[in-house]
Amino acid sequence: MDHNTHHTGTAHDHAAHQANGGHGRESASWGTAAKATLHCLTGCAIGEILGMVIGTTLIWGNVQTMILAIALAFVFGYSFTLFAVRRAGLGWKSAVKVSLAADTVSIAVMELVDNGIIALVPGAMDAHLSDTPFWTALLGGFAVAFLITTPVNKWMIGRGKGHAVIHTYH
Repeated sequence: MDHNTHHTGTAHDHAAHQANGGHGRESASWGTAAKATLHCLTGCAIGEILGMVIGTTLIWGNVQTMILAIALAFVFGYSFTLFAVRRAGLGWKSAVKVSLAADTVSIAVMELVDNGIIALVPGAMDAHLSDTPFWTALLGGFAVAFLITTPVNKWMIGRGKGHAVIHTYH
């Protein structure tokens, strides 16, 4: 692709743009990074809460419940992007690749931070779903994860990585 060719916004042009070493990378705004982070946080929150409800209902231990919650956070986090790019016309194989590229780092950072906070807050791991310490630690963990993950997403988007991969499909 000629570097002087007008960018039309198609998937082919975007892929060629990325293959050319990211010439013309845009500087990511904080608003764009915050929206990308909120997108991931929504999927993560749904997955984590569902995992904790299932684990608690099945009377699982903390480790099993946390593993399920983290796994579902990734599933829901990826699914939001997957279905959005599928609606935009991308095939399944390409959609999965785009979702993995767009969300993996963001979800991983978010999960590491918010689960670390839950594990470190005294009493949070032993609290029940109906207990204030559980929800305080969980929601506080999500808030801190958002604050830490937003700059990560800003940095990645500014380099044509992470959520920048899906901008062509919006």
